[in-house]
Amino acid sequence: MTVSVLTLAAGRAEHLANVVTGLCRQTQRPDELVIGVMQADPYDLPDTPFPVRQIHVTGPELPLAAARNAVARTATGDKLIFVDVDCIPAPSLVADYAARLEPGAGLFMGEVGYLPQGATQGDWDEASFEAVSVRHGDRQGPPPEGVRFCNDYRCFWSLNFAMHRDDWTASGGFDERYVGYGGEDTDFGKTIDEAGLKIWWLKGAKVHHQYHPHFMPPIHHVPSVVRNAELFKEKWGYRTMEHWLHAFKMMGLIEDTPEGIRILREPNEADLALCRQEGNMPYASTRRVLDYLNGRAARCEMAKLSPPVAAAG
Repeated sequence: MTVSVLTLAAGRAEHLANVVTGLCRQTQRPDELVIGVMQADPYDLPDTPFPVRQIHVTGPELPLAAARNAVARTATGDKLIFVDVDCIPAPSLVADYAARLEPGAGLFMGEVGYLPQGATQGDWDEASFEAVSVRHGDRQGPPPEGVRFCNDYRCFWSLNFAMHRDDWTASGGFDERYVGYGGEDTDFGKTIDEAGLKIWWLKGAKVHHQYHPHFMPPIHHVPSVVRNAELFKEKWGYRTMEHWLHAFKMMGLIEDTPEGIRILREPNEADLALCRQEGNMPYASTRRVLDYLNGRAARCEMAKLSPPVAAAG
């Protein structure tokens, strides 16, 4: 059976070139690479020993859900491997996934290692990445070997996953009403769960996430996070991305009303500075920001309860 690797890209030309290089170094090469191009011009890419197809996917905001569906429709493979444009596949990624993907097997999520700033400069290889990459402290890790059942669909993350085409078709794909940033992954995980398909953590099938500045929680995408959270509630009866929404509330960016979430203001430079991923952080973390906000709230409460200090003299 044939294997298609699928990715999406808008900008990030250097990241995409590194992904292509990683695919050229696979122990089992893919039969094709399909790129959902979310910008006007196609990419100038390195030569490859497998076909590369670029398809344009347009929309008023980043159409991530629609683009994933589009690359899957375009792919010719029986086995579909999705990797984000900032994720360089380790040499065994294709072989590790291909060995697992059979009709009815479900969805598999491989490993992710986060690279520090500068790790992709100059010559790089798997050994150099393994020496410096780290696992995300807020994400579950893979089992010591083989696969482990994931019993919480909310853990699904489209960064690095794979499915047999039959299971992809049975799922119906991503809900294309989600546009911009946030919500489409959890919605897809819920859809997979409702369809009776299993989600698995897989030892291996690793990618190395390339460093790039980011904000977490995604304070630069408050409107789309709010809109997509409300869409999720309309569809499933409750909201997703609650930890992000909680942080936005604590920063005074949004509030709950009987009619839904209301945006109060745009983030200012202090908000952005708090959530910004700096160069010494391999990955961005909402937990770090929530810990700070909770600590600040506790300090404010303590200040209210403390009696005033009498002036000397």
